Amino acid sequence: MKFAPKLLSALLMAQCALVFAKGNADTIFYGGPILTVNAKNEEVQALAVQNGKIVAVGSKDAVTKEWQADNTKVVDLKGQTLMPGFIEPHTHLILTTMFERLWLNLSNYALPQSSIESIVQKLKAELKNVPKGGWLTAFGVDPSRTTPFMAELTANDLDKVSTEVPILVVNTSGHIAYANHKALEIAGITNKTPNPKGGGVFVKDKDGNLTGKLVEAPAFLPFVALMPAPSQSQLVDAILATLNSVAAKGITSATEISVGGNFGVDKEAALWRGIFANKASPIRIRGYLFSDNLPAGYNNIKPNEGDDYLRFIGIKYVSDGSLQGLTGALNEPYIYPKGTKERGSLDYKDAEIYGLMKPYYDQGWQIAIHANGDRAIEQTLNNYEKLLTSGGNSKDRRLRIEHFTVSTEAQVKRTVKLGVIPGFTIGHVDYWGETFHNQILGPERAKRIDPAGDFKRAGGRFSLHSDSPVTPIGPLNYISEEVTRLWQLPPQKVLGPDQAVSVDDAIRAVTINPAYSMFADNIVGSLEVGKQADLVVLAKNPRITPPAEIRNIKVMGTYIDGKPIALK
Repeated sequence: MKFAPKLLSALLMAQCALVFAKGNADTIFYGGPILTVNAKNEEVQALAVQNGKIVAVGSKDAVTKEWQADNTKVVDLKGQTLMPGFIEPHTHLILTTMFERLWLNLSNYALPQSSIESIVQKLKAELKNVPKGGWLTAFGVDPSRTTPFMAELTANDLDKVSTEVPILVVNTSGHIAYANHKALEIAGITNKTPNPKGGGVFVKDKDGNLTGKLVEAPAFLPFVALMPAPSQSQLVDAILATLNSVAAKGITSATEISVGGNFGVDKEAALWRGIFANKASPIRIRGYLFSDNLPAGYNNIKPNEGDDYLRFIGIKYVSDGSLQGLTGALNEPYIYPKGTKERGSLDYKDAEIYGLMKPYYDQGWQIAIHANGDRAIEQTLNNYEKLLTSGGNSKDRRLRIEHFTVSTEAQVKRTVKLGVIPGFTIGHVDYWGETFHNQILGPERAKRIDPAGDFKRAGGRFSLHSDSPVTPIGPLNYISEEVTRLWQLPPQKVLGPDQAVSVDDAIRAVTINPAYSMFADNIVGSLEVGKQADLVVLAKNPRITPPAEIRNIKVMGTYIDGKPIALK
């Protein structure tokens, strides 16, 4: 049946009137600054919500006159600030749950730094909690933040804790682990065992003996596979505790960037589906399948499968390691140890990683590649350019580069030209800035890490993330660090002031930009009519707070679909 244009217009207007009936908002917020983060960065007085969506933003008088009814709930902000819920585009949520809630957490982001002896003592204290037949597992040691500098655990160090209980300790970077001799024995790893594919290394000393150090996931995931797994209920309860802690930071949407990295893709996808089927998650999740654990020809999950609460949208690859772990792939050598020729290494040859990505790209999956060093970034850009010019549906693919830590100006311009979106682990500046500058990279490369300033000048988008459990989750902290670029170690200095951006730019990097990178900017990331009412209430307005103090602003409330999340 065909309708005349005027009749069709009338029908559409009537339909909109039914969906958004004026004078009947569920909730209206006013009484404090409301940061829309729209294209004009407008600040308004009031916002109305109906059926989970934003139906009005503007002046208090206009919004209340048109939308307030007797049953409308009115939230007086009392001078507090309302803004879009934060978007966290790169977290390992299950891994964070395991490392921070089910394993011994040795992470130390404060001062003073740890020592090998203090780490050994903490492991010894934990030994009594290991059940018979269990493993002692821990996370969070970091040689670049250990005294003496770059002191690493060895199998012999861990044997001081126990020679009977298998021990595995994962480095803060997530790219290195350490095992005692009992763990090596149980895993069947000997001096003659070849290195696994995908960049894994069983490190040996100059005499060819295993040191206990394991580089990249292919080398230490076999150990994890041998450990007693937590029960389903234990794991779900722990994940929900993590998600609630994430919501308490004002985050309303996050990624699980490596679905399948721990227990296999199908099992973890089913785990997430179960959580959302029970409406247990306080936040939205977008999932990226972990390439290392994808069986050849995998198609059990289709691109973009799910809904606006849980959706699987991408495939995540790892092209190099960690800069603080000296395994990120650089064009020029590290400066530690003095005189080294070590440049890190690529996990795949160019053709190899392209061959892995191409079938999934052709299926319509978004691709996200971890690339810390400029050599890995160059490889990634080369392959992305090939993908984008390979034919098929190449429009608006929003390819991602995760971390993008050490780069060149030419790479930044090329990234913008290709429409590729970088995400920066801005905690690199905070926790490792001094170390990169003075001991690992040298001043010239260090001052350009996480080059937000270059991307802003080139007209590109960028986002900020934690890479949790690598650094702590906290978008307000990311804003502070992106604007000030102060490193933590005294005496504090600014690392690359020309890479700093404004508070408004940093706010966009934790709201609308990551929403765009996750194909969610149509529903979240800014406060605009028609979008979901995912909101955060802050005690202070970050736009007028001294940048170094933004990280200390208290989150007063987090809302999904206009409904408050019970923060725990």
